[in-house]
Amino acid sequence: MMSFFLALAGYTAIQAKAVPAPPPLLPQAASPAMPSAVELSSSAMRVADWIAASRDNRGLPYVIIDKDSASLILLDGAGRELGRTPVLVGIAIGDDATPGVGSKNLSEIGPAEKTTPAGRFLAKFGPAAGHQRVLWVDYATSVALHPVPVPGKKSEHRRERMLSPTPDDNRITFGCINVPAAFYTKSVKPLFGRRGGYVYILPDTKPLETVFPRLMVQAVIDGRR
Repeated sequence: MMSFFLALAGYTAIQAKAVPAPPPLLPQAASPAMPSAVELSSSAMRVADWIAASRDNRGLPYVIIDKDSASLILLDGAGRELGRTPVLVGIAIGDDATPGVGSKNLSEIGPAEKTTPAGRFLAKFGPAAGHQRVLWVDYATSVALHPVPVPGKKSEHRRERMLSPTPDDNRITFGCINVPAAFYTKSVKPLFGRRGGYVYILPDTKPLETVFPRLMVQAVIDGRR
């Protein structure tokens, strides 16, 4: 209980600072590259509002990933929206990585272990297999954000899955988050390349407040306004 009130006091102090709020998130228009607009769920909007109000990102850029809608929104350190895109996520529904999964070979990972874990992660670029660099979301469990593999397995049809009009076929990875190559190169890398940033991944099955407990603190602050 004491830790809750200490957190509340800290967040109240943040609220007291005269820092202009970022502009509200607006519906995104469809583009020729995307078959339909990438719309944010109510949960994603709630998390976005909490981050903007509390400055939980600590001035770093961040992304919010909604596994249910297979979508991602990219924001700069001030909370200004820079873009949205469909994503590919882990095949299995679940919000926790299997212990030890990061040390397994891909061939050893079972279907139920191919989850994209939910939570708040400090992501930074680092080396990966094949002399490449990826944005590591959770290095211990080998979860990274990277472009759709090229050429990749033709049987997986990853690019087609990403561009399809519904999120129903966007679960195909071992747990990593795949984004379009152009979005990764032009938007993610320049923004996260220097100091990294935060990745907020919404849950499949857990309550939102369980994954992001500071949402409850923000709700108390909002209720006292």
